[in-house]
Amino acid sequence: MAEKDSRRKSREKRKAGLRELLRVPGGERVDLSSYDTDSVPLGPGDKSAGKAATSRMGEHLADLQERLFAASTAGDRRRVLLVLQGMDTSGKGGTIKHVIGFCNPSGCRVRAFQAPTEQERAHHFLWRVEQSLPRPGELGIFDRSHYEDVLVARVRELAPREEIERRYDEINRFEKTLADDGTTVIKCFLHISYEEQRRRLLKRLDRPDKHWKFSPSDIDDRALWPAFQEAYSIALERCSTSYAPWYVIPSDHKWYRNWAVGRLLLEHLRELDPQYPKPDFDVAGCRGRLLAQ
Repeated sequence: MAEKDSRRKSREKRKAGLRELLRVPGGERVDLSSYDTDSVPLGPGDKSAGKAATSRMGEHLADLQERLFAASTAGDRRRVLLVLQGMDTSGKGGTIKHVIGFCNPSGCRVRAFQAPTEQERAHHFLWRVEQSLPRPGELGIFDRSHYEDVLVARVRELAPREEIERRYDEINRFEKTLADDGTTVIKCFLHISYEEQRRRLLKRLDRPDKHWKFSPSDIDDRALWPAFQEAYSIALERCSTSYAPWYVIPSDHKWYRNWAVGRLLLEHLRELDPQYPKPDFDVAGCRGRLLAQ
């Protein structure tokens, strides 16, 4: 009986899709220590199969992204914003390379958010994000995002606690405005373990071609790991909404991370189902003119 129940639950999860499995329930307490960073839920099974599945997925992603871009030429205002957050080495850049790399760059807008500049600090914390939002038809990708202002700012006490507390509601209102204006917001927390981060940092030190990605401050930041985990838990709890949910992506396995983010993006694009616009000219007539030349 227990085995039948297990198989039934497994079938139900697959039917629900990856979104339902990885989504953070809004308003509920989030304990990141209860999320297994090494797991591969609904995944292809192993690295080889995962890479192959991600490659096959690329053709469908490219097609849907092109259709979204094309639809905007006929007035379709819909767009997609993929937000990638995670600790150092969690794979934000790698995900962009291996998933977004399938798409036509003409229809993509990628922005990596570093520490704010002097000009950016002079504005409201959402100002620099607003400058980088995808236009209608575009797929926008944020490598870090407005959440830095409730993560780093909270851990490093870069703003008064009262101000940080207000920012959660501001972020929710901001994302609701995006959703109401036709933006599909997909927020992925790339969740790695403390031990896996050490392995990845050591690899950067062992490879001269990766030294540029390493900073001694990365070691200092590891001392703040518990504080960052708490800050992420609070952000996920307070800002996972029906219109802009958070997804926790187990990311100790890079191949699974890429497959899962790609699959989430694919599921959302399929739901949007963008269509090529109908021509506003006489196709047969134009063909006849060309053949006559």
